[in-house]
Amino acid sequence: MQFAHDYSAGAIALPEVNTPDLSTGVPVTPAAPSSNETDTQSTPPIKTESDRLKQKQKRNKPTLSCLECVERKTKCDRARPCLACVKRQSDCEYTAVANLIASSDRKSGGSSKARYVTKPPPNKVRKISNAASSQTSPIETENGWTHIERRAHRHSNASSGSSPYLLSNMPYAKSSPSNVFGVGSQHPFSNYWTCAGGLPEVVSVMPSKEQADILISKYFEVVDGVYPFIHRRTFYADYERFWALTPEKRGETDASFSALLYAMYALGTQFIQFPSYQERSQTAEFYCSAANQALRVYSYLNRTCMRAIGAMLLMSYFLMNDNHASDAYAWAGIHLRQSYAMRLHRDPEIVVPDASVLEKQQRRKLWQAVFFHDTFLTVLLKLPPTATHSDVPVESLAEDNETSTDGLDLCLLGVHSRVENLMSINVIAPQEPSTDINVQPKPHHLVDAATMKADVVYMRCMWHLGNLVQENLSSPCSLSLPLANSPRHKDSLIAAFRRLYKSFPPNLTQLDYSALQQLALTNPRGVRQNLFLTSNYFHCLMLLHASENESSGVECNVKPALEAAHEAIWAFFKLWGYFESEASVWWVFQHRAFEESLLMAHLLAMQPVTEGDVPGPISYDPIFAKAKEDVAKMLEVMERYGGALEMHNERKEVLREAFQRIAI
Repeated sequence: MQFAHDYSAGAIALPEVNTPDLSTGVPVTPAAPSSNETDTQSTPPIKTESDRLKQKQKRNKPTLSCLECVERKTKCDRARPCLACVKRQSDCEYTAVANLIASSDRKSGGSSKARYVTKPPPNKVRKISNAASSQTSPIETENGWTHIERRAHRHSNASSGSSPYLLSNMPYAKSSPSNVFGVGSQHPFSNYWTCAGGLPEVVSVMPSKEQADILISKYFEVVDGVYPFIHRRTFYADYERFWALTPEKRGETDASFSALLYAMYALGTQFIQFPSYQERSQTAEFYCSAANQALRVYSYLNRTCMRAIGAMLLMSYFLMNDNHASDAYAWAGIHLRQSYAMRLHRDPEIVVPDASVLEKQQRRKLWQAVFFHDTFLTVLLKLPPTATHSDVPVESLAEDNETSTDGLDLCLLGVHSRVENLMSINVIAPQEPSTDINVQPKPHHLVDAATMKADVVYMRCMWHLGNLVQENLSSPCSLSLPLANSPRHKDSLIAAFRRLYKSFPPNLTQLDYSALQQLALTNPRGVRQNLFLTSNYFHCLMLLHASENESSGVECNVKPALEAAHEAIWAFFKLWGYFESEASVWWVFQHRAFEESLLMAHLLAMQPVTEGDVPGPISYDPIFAKAKEDVAKMLEVMERYGGALEMHNERKEVLREAFQRIAI
């Protein structure tokens, strides 16, 4: 390489070496000497061994950038994958030393700048697509979700490190769209609402006060016990005040409250025993459609409040119970974004320090409900969680805050939580407290302190469980990645779940059938909370035990997986025994029980060896006989609900085929 420096005659002559070009990294051969130089430099200078070592000496600092960026000489942010490789759509690989350093930084909590994205390796993704195409061709259904035949006897079309027992892509939803959003031709409200009707049109189709009382009572009896985020005293104050208005004045009220009412009517209707499933479904869908129309009048996409978020959350649960889980997942994305916009994910002591104790508590409860819905729905659907960023301390959801009266007087007068859109009319011209209608509380408007405290304890337990599930199950399952990277890692995860379960109060961990049956007569709300927590916990524990990672030596724990599945599915059987009409409605319970029974059937279809590597059947252990009885009982129960639904019949066929392949 020729240098631009003009050395003087007295300067020391520098030896000419193969200096690398900084733009390419390739050594540049020096220019050939002229004819005059050939005479004086006929032989090259003799280089010692130390000179050659100095030329070949490499830098001591390890390369932490990815190999692709090093080769291209581009800036690397050292993420997994890095942003440059994401933009180039190229493989992002690191040296073993770089991976070791990055891993140690993560474990030690060091301040690393790298972004970590849960993503399956690109080479595995390509192998998956080839293997999946050779097995079966996915068919796109009307609602956009993939429908794959022969689910009962296929392994997971996932990465090679994931377990074949995690059962992704199972039949869980109708293939036809829901009528709630004006799609379909079987229900009259598909073209019911007009553009100019506004809120008066929506309010005009409300049920009578007597019917509304029955539906709201059913909601608080069945739904509120397991999702207790609505403050009953203040809700009933608004409810009685609303019905005391004239029909014309009701059309001038807050549209978000009408949306909340209709969502509660819809869920209450699902648990009321109508003469036929079709009549119940049509009535409930009509109320949910009215809730959606009220939200549109409210303009829920450019402003929000806790009422609107609560209404959307209840609509999502309605859609799940209506066997439209894909619609529920899509709809939940809106109320999640609006929850973030309202900063429900932030600690109320930071974002609304001047708010009352009641409002801060309601913000925590609503965020817990949104988080809980997102976490456990994504576990069932094997889809990525969204409610992943929050600094709300779980322990701040305290019993003392629930029984506090700070802020209760204002809420009883009709002053409610703030609206986040700063251009909203409610912010520009705040509503004055409504003192013209005095609402006297009735006995069913009030909740005793013991029940309120028990609800808060239940919500905290589910919140702690959700945090553990989201971190260790939701994200890996959504990408078909192994849950554990070593046997020791799997043991530590199982131990963490068990430690958490032991920290729950005894009334939530009671498993005895007879004891719960007696308790259901005196405290049905507590029994429902027990069964929901039991079902969620043991379902997730089952997934952990059944997980495997062949490349890392992680094996499926057959017996512990069957034991966890047994406790999980018996939570559904208990619900069926105590509250049969409710068990036939709750989609989340039905889907978990179906997945648990299908996993047990798959495990029982195996032919492992007994201790001592002696081949033999596994039917001698009592848990295997219990598991087979559980699958048979599930098939029996499925004959008693679901009617002629296509999705339900498909589930029964899948489980029946798996049951026939049981080896014991």
